[in-house]
Amino acid sequence: MAKRGDKKQEKIIRDLRILGKRYREKGKTTDLGNPKDTLMATVLSAQTTDAQVLRIFPALKKRYSTFEKLAQARVSDLEKSIKSIGFYKTKSRRLKELARDILARFNGRVPKTMEELITLPGVGRKTASIVLSFCFDTPAIAVDTHVHRIVRRLGWTKSDTPERIEQDLKKILPEQYWSKINHTLVPFGRDICKARKPECWRCPLLRDCPYEPKTPNPKEKESV
Repeated sequence: MAKRGDKKQEKIIRDLRILGKRYREKGKTTDLGNPKDTLMATVLSAQTTDAQVLRIFPALKKRYSTFEKLAQARVSDLEKSIKSIGFYKTKSRRLKELARDILARFNGRVPKTMEELITLPGVGRKTASIVLSFCFDTPAIAVDTHVHRIVRRLGWTKSDTPERIEQDLKKILPEQYWSKINHTLVPFGRDICKARKPECWRCPLLRDCPYEPKTPNPKEKESV
């Protein structure tokens, strides 16, 4: 753990606090208020936007309200329910396998530890971290595409894999800040620090961000 006074730690905490004030409200995320729905939605969100998943999820939940119903479902019926999202055929099989596994090994309850969660079909560290953080109040750093992109741009880490980024940030930050990373950076990434063309001129961290080249305000270009 970083010592008090560590400049890098202080910078990251300062950045998180600045962004936290701006993004206090929950955005469109797969935090659906309970472990079952959050786990299912997060598994479905792989290589698909949360918004797309949230559009189809209410009907899916209504039809398969329990892990028992999901485990007994026909894969072809599941495919019809989630056909509008990416990789729906693979995800349909995974949902069914996931439900069966949870029923067989965990008595129908979503496990509460990283070690157990990552043994489930379709569940990696990112998904497990989201469930732990959102549903069980367990400190965890979920490194999705937004977090991966933004922490490198901000200079929080130079690592280039989700696993290494997660470990780097855990070494620097106290546990109380771990879950705030995903909560804060995901809406920030959707709003300002976008993948292809970040809107740097709107960023509250503009002066402190090492990312180059900064994207200029298009309105200023027009007025020249």
